[in-house]
Amino acid sequence: MSKNTKDNKNKQRSGLWWKLLLIPVFIGFAVMVYLDIIIRSTFDENKWAVPSTVYARPLELYEGAALTVADLKTELGLLGYKFVSRPTKPGQANIRGDQVGIYTPGFQFSDDLEPPRNILLTLQDGLVTKLDTDDGVGLLRLEPVVIGGIYPAHNEDRLLVQLSEVPESLQAMLVAVEDDGFYDHFGISLRGIARALVANIKQGGIAQGASTLTQQLVKNYYLSSERTLSRKVQEALMAILLEFHFSKVDILEGYINEIYLGQDGPRAIHGFGLASQYYFKTPLAELSLDKQALLVALVRGASYYNPWRNPERALKRRDLVLNIAVREGRLDADLAAAAKALPLGMGEQTASSTKRFPAYLDLVRRQLQRDYKVEDLSENGLSIFTHFDPLVQSSAESSLTKAIARHKRDGLSAKLEGAVVITRPNTGAVIAIVGGVNTRFAGFNRAIDARRQVGSLIKPAVYLTALEQPQQYNLATLISDDEYNLNLPNGDIWSPKNYDKKDHGQVLLYTALAKSYNQSTARLGNELGLDKIADTLRRLGVEQTIPELPAITLGAVDMSPIAVAQMYQTLSADGFYTPLLAISAVVDPGGTVLKSYPLVVDKRFDSSSIYMLRHAMQAVTHEGSARALQWLLPDFEVAGKTGTTNNLRDSWFAGFSGDMMAVVWMGRDDNASIGLTGSSGALRVWAEIFRQRSELPIQNLPPQDITVVWVDKDTGQGSQGSCLNSIPLPFVSGYEPEIELRCNQGVKRVIEWFRELVE
Repeated sequence: MSKNTKDNKNKQRSGLWWKLLLIPVFIGFAVMVYLDIIIRSTFDENKWAVPSTVYARPLELYEGAALTVADLKTELGLLGYKFVSRPTKPGQANIRGDQVGIYTPGFQFSDDLEPPRNILLTLQDGLVTKLDTDDGVGLLRLEPVVIGGIYPAHNEDRLLVQLSEVPESLQAMLVAVEDDGFYDHFGISLRGIARALVANIKQGGIAQGASTLTQQLVKNYYLSSERTLSRKVQEALMAILLEFHFSKVDILEGYINEIYLGQDGPRAIHGFGLASQYYFKTPLAELSLDKQALLVALVRGASYYNPWRNPERALKRRDLVLNIAVREGRLDADLAAAAKALPLGMGEQTASSTKRFPAYLDLVRRQLQRDYKVEDLSENGLSIFTHFDPLVQSSAESSLTKAIARHKRDGLSAKLEGAVVITRPNTGAVIAIVGGVNTRFAGFNRAIDARRQVGSLIKPAVYLTALEQPQQYNLATLISDDEYNLNLPNGDIWSPKNYDKKDHGQVLLYTALAKSYNQSTARLGNELGLDKIADTLRRLGVEQTIPELPAITLGAVDMSPIAVAQMYQTLSADGFYTPLLAISAVVDPGGTVLKSYPLVVDKRFDSSSIYMLRHAMQAVTHEGSARALQWLLPDFEVAGKTGTTNNLRDSWFAGFSGDMMAVVWMGRDDNASIGLTGSSGALRVWAEIFRQRSELPIQNLPPQDITVVWVDKDTGQGSQGSCLNSIPLPFVSGYEPEIELRCNQGVKRVIEWFRELVE
């Protein structure tokens, strides 16, 4: 082989090696470009998926407002106020007898900014009798209670803070403990790498890391936590790139907002801002030195050093943080000593905000999904304002759970469950929801998803259909409650029976509803026409398909409590349909209202027929199936209807006052018998809620075309007020009874005098 040939081959080999060597260089360059693009495109803007926060209604304070000291204390407790001897900082309160001092932190509402205020309230006999503020304002709102949040798929939650809001002492302790050379290195620490390398060689694997704060931020924000060499190399490269593009202030601020510091049920607590609220119910800027040190201690292991579960371990780590900060010259020794002398000072563990009111939050999510994408709700930091009333919710929860516990003690099924939906008649605002006896369980929501037969709750729709035909039907119309047999198309005979197994002959129409007679209702409904009953139900707000079968007249329809609430909402609002709403407004992080949810009203029934039906529903509570309300809610006018299904499987009550409408259901998930009627079960829960929370009795004012006439209670014929068996009933003008019965007024007075004498 010639020398030239050898030289050519050597040159070819040399060229091939250079090409091979250039491949990893090009790959490395491409990787660096790719990582650089990721760093610059994601860290500069939209660093985090910030969950939406869901708020309750604000509590309005003014002279004359209905409010007790106990309720105000409950509200302040839910808001995280600290009770002190003298409020000197926002978020503090003092209760002394009937006087309550509050230092509010202020709040940005959807419509206005409520500034911080120092206020003094006097509460007597359930009313605010005096309100003094430092700026003379006579009407103000407390900041709303946080119901919960709508989180990203990974359930991270954080409260973003700027570095200027972070105490310098906390920054100093964090740098001293986690990365003392933070302000000197360029993303990685060569000294730390060398130290870790020696330790890892001794251990025969990756036993010790050398992560700077920048590397920790990269790992938490971009990478997994696996301990491999390739991941560590990627981490180091990205840390260098991060330092190249961003300042130390940006990086430290990012770390402070990103680091994992605890677990609140399914919600992961990220960042010092939220951790301060979670552990101490205090803004980060107001934390004392000892509490700052405890948060820094949690960086090394939020679970391991959890101050509620492992207080001794947490205290030891807190003191070590203070000692290291002093040793590194970043904290004054005397201040550290004073901080170490303090106990942990942890209060009771914060109730998981995700578990506070899960049934209501479920409704909020469902209504929001009509207008927003899931990622908009879980990533854009929206503020969602609702109509939720935590005080009404508290009464609903306690009333249901206590009643179920009592029934269980009395020997009823241990599997007894329940649900409650409460609204405002004039607006359709949903103010409280209970989804089950375990009120903090964020699973099956019986208030929305449990579809059960509604029984007699449907009967008002039958009677309303009749009353819309005043030329043929009125409250005094006689209808038969004798045995009823209906031949079905398949050859069967449908023969419903009354609950008391008795026939009652001819009864007034209003009596049939008040006493919930099945035979007369079934006969009336089928004579009116099942298509008309179904149409009435649709106009009342029932959106599901109604099967036009004879049994629908007696409630053989499966509905959820919230669907029943929509139906009774229309009855409570004088025949005006208003869609049930949980949300009032959605606001972006900049304070711009993205969407408001105004009151929508649609008049679906004439006022006279609704007035007469409501009159009959009041009779339900006076002389009918709900007459227990006469002693459960004495001297307080309400209207409603009981519901009991076959074999006592379901107990219902739906009704309203002037300021509240509520539906209560009790039953078992397996549809077995519970041994309770609507009156002995759900009615008692409903009554207790209204006893505690309703302020306004029903206001059933007659429209202009209504005339009140005295009639005989047995025959429905026109009578006189002086007659013993007469009662006043409303009629559409022009359709009053024509025949008038007369009686001896003197005899009546003698009988009444004798009755009073005996009593």
